[in-house]
Amino acid sequence: MRRARPGAPPRGTANRALTSVGAGVDFDRNPLPSDTAEREPVTTAEEESPQSRLWHITLSVSGTETPLAEIRRGLEQLAHDHPFLLTSRYAGDHAEIRYWEEARDLHDAAAVALRLWGEHRSSARLPPWEIVGLEVIDRETYHLRVAEGYGPPPASPVGVHPY
Repeated sequence: MRRARPGAPPRGTANRALTSVGAGVDFDRNPLPSDTAEREPVTTAEEESPQSRLWHITLSVSGTETPLAEIRRGLEQLAHDHPFLLTSRYAGDHAEIRYWEEARDLHDAAAVALRLWGEHRSSARLPPWEIVGLEVIDRETYHLRVAEGYGPPPASPVGVHPY
């Protein structure tokens, strides 16, 4: 009989990781038992999880007047830290950041966008401004708006620019 604390792993297994072994190509995931005519197919997590999509994000921030050089330097650092940043426009008391985000749905894309400014505020030395606007649209809607001549124009030139 082995003596150990309840719930303690067996000796020599503390650093070992569990691995899975494939069942093989001839393994039937849905065998039909003799007493059942049909059975619901077994689905995998991959089949159930929705595919991620691209979302166009426009994040607007505003706050107290800040020197333009500090804002520009902070937005350039943010673009370096967040490589999917398309363009930023700024003035002394507000800025707009536009970029593409990959996410499962609008809720996830919006959640990431709402954290962007706060999470990079200290590393990029951004002004202590608050988020005052957020637009999240899917790729198809973005391209439809641009094709019809309304909505956000294509993000060119890419980079950080004053208003």
